[in-house]
Amino acid sequence: MKIGVDASNLTTGGGVTHLVELLRAAEPRAHGFESIIVWAGKSTLGRLEDRPWLNKVHVPTLDRALPFRIFWQCFRLAKLARREECNVLLVPGGSYLGEFRPFVTMSRNMLPFEWTEMGRYGWSWQWLRHAILRRTQARTFRRADGLIFLSQYAQTAVTEIVGPICGSATVIPHGIHDGFVQEPRLQHDIREYSQERPFRILYVSKVDVNKHQWHVVDAIGRLRRSGIPVHLDLVGPPCGEAFKRLERALTQTLNCDNFIHYHGDVSYSDLPRWYCGADAFVFASSCENMPNILLEAMACGMPIACSKMGPMPEVLRDGGIYFDPLEPDDIATAIKMLIESPRLRADKAAMAYRRSKAFSWRRCDDETFRFIQQVATSA
Repeated sequence: MKIGVDASNLTTGGGVTHLVELLRAAEPRAHGFESIIVWAGKSTLGRLEDRPWLNKVHVPTLDRALPFRIFWQCFRLAKLARREECNVLLVPGGSYLGEFRPFVTMSRNMLPFEWTEMGRYGWSWQWLRHAILRRTQARTFRRADGLIFLSQYAQTAVTEIVGPICGSATVIPHGIHDGFVQEPRLQHDIREYSQERPFRILYVSKVDVNKHQWHVVDAIGRLRRSGIPVHLDLVGPPCGEAFKRLERALTQTLNCDNFIHYHGDVSYSDLPRWYCGADAFVFASSCENMPNILLEAMACGMPIACSKMGPMPEVLRDGGIYFDPLEPDDIATAIKMLIESPRLRADKAAMAYRRSKAFSWRRCDDETFRFIQQVATSA
């Protein structure tokens, strides 16, 4: 059998990372697939490692704007998949309006299915984009022969909105790259830190309306004013109005240049260095499907203060201190609890690290290809 992969709408972010890691760990022949063909743009194909069973096909149209990629998916992909004699099509992007069957798709983005989170964008292009995705992905999910969710939270929330799904559905979480794995470190008393050697907190995420970096800035400012020698590093690309809100928060926080630094985007390969250089991690997102960044911090053995919204409690379980990401005072309280107790930090870091062992790309690979095989053979 042969799998076709539509990577037409995978250009950046977690979707590309998932495909890269899935194919790196893949053993498709163990599941009855002799080859995999991937249609994608140049940048995406450049990140896929060569394999004897992998056929990487560059489609110049997929290097162009979204309307061109949608047209290609709707009117060209099915013909190409039939010509290559594919037995099943994998559409990890979540939207598919073409006619090829059977196909398996994935639910990756929760924003289109949570009106409150969409509303944070106001009347904007981003709001319209997610409203359109809500319709196209709901239609795709109802039509799909197989549907993969990344968390139980996502499956419950999405199916309540989408309604009955005709095909098979399963939950398969992402994995964690081995480069992030590091056993928990020895925790020190806060009295060993100072203004010159502060307790360093890290938040890795793009600056977007559901990530609430400005509330974290506010919380860190409160802790600093109370005399705690704390430092915050923000890492992640800026996004529109959310970045302006972060800039305003930085301006309003007195002398924050001394203890809060925004570093912008960094390469994926550099992220382990940032995790290892921090004393604790904060994750303040209010909307996630599968929080890959949280998984990375868990695998690095970090003490974690975490949002209590979305799938975060499902993923982290007892491995962190939870807070309301919309309340700076609650964020400050959670971080302070970690800072003031090295025993609590050590216990939570150990639990998060053990919990991270449940998420591996080998497991993700095996469960994904087993599910695709079931769909292909039962169609």
